[in-house]
Amino acid sequence: MRIGICTSVSSSDAARDAGADFVEEHVQGFLVPRDGDDAFAPKRRAAAESAVPVRAANCFLPGDMKCVGPDVRTDELFEYARVAFARAREAGIGVIVFGSGGSRRIPDGFPRERAADQFASLLAGLGPVAARHEVTIAVEPLNSDECNFINSLAEGAELVRRADHPNVRLLADIYHMLKDGEPPGEIARHGGLLAHCHVAEKEGRRAPGTGPEDLRPFLGALVGAGYAGGISIECGWKDFAAEAAGAVEYLRKQLADVTP
Repeated sequence: MRIGICTSVSSSDAARDAGADFVEEHVQGFLVPRDGDDAFAPKRRAAAESAVPVRAANCFLPGDMKCVGPDVRTDELFEYARVAFARAREAGIGVIVFGSGGSRRIPDGFPRERAADQFASLLAGLGPVAARHEVTIAVEPLNSDECNFINSLAEGAELVRRADHPNVRLLADIYHMLKDGEPPGEIARHGGLLAHCHVAEKEGRRAPGTGPEDLRPFLGALVGAGYAGGISIECGWKDFAAEAAGAVEYLRKQLADVTP
């Protein structure tokens, strides 16, 4: 498994020095889908010159671009996605992380079943668009403090299966799983759908190894499921330069402990 760090491409030298295999950027800030190509051109150059590849990008949809509820603007969503996916391909990004808690939050009083139908339909429509640009959408379950929709691997997996497209897959975020008490066995149950993974300590969303968290049950479940994709460290850093190498080393050691 490749280990990456969620950070700006401008920090790619530090990520490389820390031992990371890739960086995970930010769709809205790096691919700038709402802006013209002039705004993206320097980002494209930065990706080409990055010390390690930019393999994934998170924060797909802005909070004001609703994908569920009564105010969904479908044409706008698809145009935004088309630009984002096209630019992702240009930058060498293969995974677009679909967390976007603000966008997918179900408004008060809106039927949950209707929101699920909307989201599954959106995923089904986005799948072919993603395929044309050789990217995979990874649906990210978020903990229940951050969003009121798609809070478990099971819920995410159901929607991915309903979308029924090979370019729509699932993400396991170990931090969110820890926050909501979701057991590692859920990774084993849905491992065949996984395209990406995030990790951080539960306490304070700190870097792996800075707290007491034993991540091996979750990492072992990934290994057991045959997962071979990327794991991005997505955390709050107190001192990136001082902590990053230790976090990568800790994660590699815990992976080695659970790998036959």
